[in-house]
Amino acid sequence: MKFKMLVASLLAAASFSAAAADQSVPVFVNPTNGNQNHFNGQFTPTDGILSGGSDVITLTGLASGWYNVVVTISSQNLSFNSALSNLNGTKGTFDNYGKYSFGYLASTDKAPFVLSLFGTAGKGALYSGDITVTAVPEPETYGMMIGGLALLGFMARRRKAKNAA
Repeated sequence: MKFKMLVASLLAAASFSAAAADQSVPVFVNPTNGNQNHFNGQFTPTDGILSGGSDVITLTGLASGWYNVVVTISSQNLSFNSALSNLNGTKGTFDNYGKYSFGYLASTDKAPFVLSLFGTAGKGALYSGDITVTAVPEPETYGMMIGGLALLGFMARRRKAKNAA
């Protein structure tokens, strides 16, 4: 009896940490000419150009749902303007260590995420980084989990009452 309860407890505990895997898009941009203030970069999955102080990165292929997006950037001779940079028009939080975060953004399979970075590039500037897209669990997921745990509690109480009688 104790073994079954231990297994049930382990399964319940393991379900709390279940989540969708993060999707990561590596980004690297380097200057086409060290004397110019614009860059050509090959992105995955699309091509983007930092020219005139802006760069646009499009993320496609995501399933419909809610996402947290974190952009981590390391740069040289380049400063990003956190007041103008956005993801689908939504401003994020930007810290001094190159992490730019956007939370709880909705995506449909037809509308991609468009990351617009604005900044000033100096001579020989380059930047690289990582874009991590994490799915946010829907409220129905938590509702189903709580309902299942309540059902398990009801069954355990019923079994305990039956054994006591």
